[in-house]
Amino acid sequence: MTEVVTFTKAERMLIENIRKLSPEKVVEVIDFVDFLSQRERETTETAAAKLSEAAFAKVWNNPEDSAYDCL
Repeated sequence: MTEVVTFTKAERMLIENIRKLSPEKVVEVIDFVDFLSQRERETTETAAAKLSEAAFAKVWNNPEDSAYDCL
């Protein structure tokens, strides 16, 4: 069974422009996309960690664990 893939206009334009590039430039595009993906993942992870801080504050901020606050 063959899967039909549909691209947005922006995706089609990107593919067309990449096909016009030299192989060396395509490698640069791949590196740049990897960089952007990594930055987006890190931003998402940071946001998730910030949200978790509030949720865990009740657990972390207690007299029993106060000895660990100075580490």
